[in-house]
Amino acid sequence: MQSYKHNSHFDFPVTIIGRVRSPFGEATGTPIQSVYANGAEGQVVVDEAYADALGDVEGFERLWLIYWMDRVATSKLRVVPYRDNQERGLFATRSPCRPNPIGMSVVRLLRREGDILHVADLDILDNTPLLDIKPYVPEFDAHPTSKAGWFDACGVNRTVADGRFH
Repeated sequence: MQSYKHNSHFDFPVTIIGRVRSPFGEATGTPIQSVYANGAEGQVVVDEAYADALGDVEGFERLWLIYWMDRVATSKLRVVPYRDNQERGLFATRSPCRPNPIGMSVVRLLRREGDILHVADLDILDNTPLLDIKPYVPEFDAHPTSKAGWFDACGVNRTVADGRFH
């Protein structure tokens, strides 16, 4: 097995394949997860060069969107998550203030029009760079009886962002 050597100057190529268009222009008031988005609609605008990759996507009810959270504050190792009042380790949260601000959301596909996907249950800021799209497959992606650490006993019922990470 190869050992891992940290090199903070390593270039890692990432391609932006499109943009997410949503009704949320700023973090404050944006749903903290797509399940709390109450059907908020928007578009996933895929660059024309990648439009052919959308073939067969219409058969899926839900899609994973992988994106770059380009408007977050500096990464923090410990944060107070939206759904808690206690400080937690970053990797035990879904805080956007990460060393690599990569976000993921499950959205509901309404329809496809060429290189545009019309989606609902959006919890992403408008004009966010899109890195990838993957189909949501319940057999692989749903584990409803899994333990969820501190979240199983969280005491805050917050469903929208308050701006603390941006």
